[in-house]
Amino acid sequence: MRKNKSHPIGGFLSQKEKMIITSRSNERVKAARALQDAKARRETGLHLIEGDKLVCDAIRSGARVRTVFAKEGAPAFEGVETVFVSDGVMDALSTAQTPQTFCAVAETPDVGCPGSYPEGLWIVLDRLQDPGNLGTIIRTADALGAAGVVLSPDSADPFSPKALRAAMGSTYHLPVRVGLPKDELARMKEQGFVCICGHLKGSETLPAIGKRTALVVGNEGQGVSDETAALCIRYRMPMRGRAESLNAAVFAALMMQSIVNGMPE
Repeated sequence: MRKNKSHPIGGFLSQKEKMIITSRSNERVKAARALQDAKARRETGLHLIEGDKLVCDAIRSGARVRTVFAKEGAPAFEGVETVFVSDGVMDALSTAQTPQTFCAVAETPDVGCPGSYPEGLWIVLDRLQDPGNLGTIIRTADALGAAGVVLSPDSADPFSPKALRAAMGSTYHLPVRVGLPKDELARMKEQGFVCICGHLKGSETLPAIGKRTALVVGNEGQGVSDETAALCIRYRMPMRGRAESLNAAVFAALMMQSIVNGMPE
């Protein structure tokens, strides 16, 4: 099989080496489709990756991909089981309107919070509900060099298909953890972190930014809970126009940029 060093996809398999799954009732297909549901993801410790770029990026980033499903005629992956399926089966496996060539089943990484947080910018999400917002925040955190993301247990699932698509592979580039904000923020403060949250009753002046900073982003409709806000320095972003608030992902991006710019070298 011919190898491409810059790409995880190998050469084409001969027709004799192929077995094409054409039935949506196939047990492996049914098990993979079930991962579109959050309950199945929790019970199995697996998740579904959809799309050519995401599958390739996950493999490059070291994700534990168990199986790649590929459309008939597509190339196989080096070192990963590749199962070929018909167009109809790929349509069933995908939640996207336009299914691509590949999807994959991968092991969900450990999402437990660390006892000691490395220095840098950590993003803490308090009851964030929209998977698109979640994925966008993870992608922005990755782009701006954040140390990691912590989600409350009642936030959207970062390994849902929609959140993974919005993150564009960044979910596999930095730590994504799940923990109670009150516990993790308390631990961070003990370790010297400055914790900042967006709040309508906050100051319009950012505190001094150090090398250990946590930014808390709250629920899209209700904001940060009182319990969480009590552990933070409250900040209200100045608004020059008539809008009272920003989309959660937009607010997070602007705040991350301000904090990163203010961090010491």
